[in-house]
Amino acid sequence: MATVQLKSDFIFELLKRFLQTDEGIAVKNKVNLVYQFNLAPEKIGKDEVSYTIDLKKGEVIKGPYEGGKPDTTFTLRDEDFVKLADGKLNPQIAFMRGALKVKGSLSAAQKFTPDIFPKRPKL
Repeated sequence: MATVQLKSDFIFELLKRFLQTDEGIAVKNKVNLVYQFNLAPEKIGKDEVSYTIDLKKGEVIKGPYEGGKPDTTFTLRDEDFVKLADGKLNPQIAFMRGALKVKGSLSAAQKFTPDIFPKRPKL
C-alpha cells in the first residue's frame, strides 16, 4: 500500500515542535492526556492514517498509540481535521453532524480544543 500524504501532516509537525516550547510544555502539563487521531484522506473508514498526540510525554507520533489505550480516539476526514486545527470547525458541531467520531472518554475529548494547536503561519 502506498503511503498516504495528508494535508494535516504539516500541522502535526508544527505541533511536535510546539510541544518543545515553554507554551507547549504548559499545554502538556495542563491537559496530560493521550489522543489518537484516525484521519481519512476522503472517506472515514478508508485508508485512514493514525497519529498519536501524547500530552503526558509531550510527543506527536505518526502511528497508533502503543502504550495501551489512548484516553480518546477521534476519527475524521483529513480536510475536517485541518479546519478543526485552524479553529474554522467547531468540534461539537462536527460531532453532532457525524463528521467527527469519538471513542473513549468524552470528558477527555472535551479537553482537546483548537487552542492546543499552535497558530499556523499563513501561506
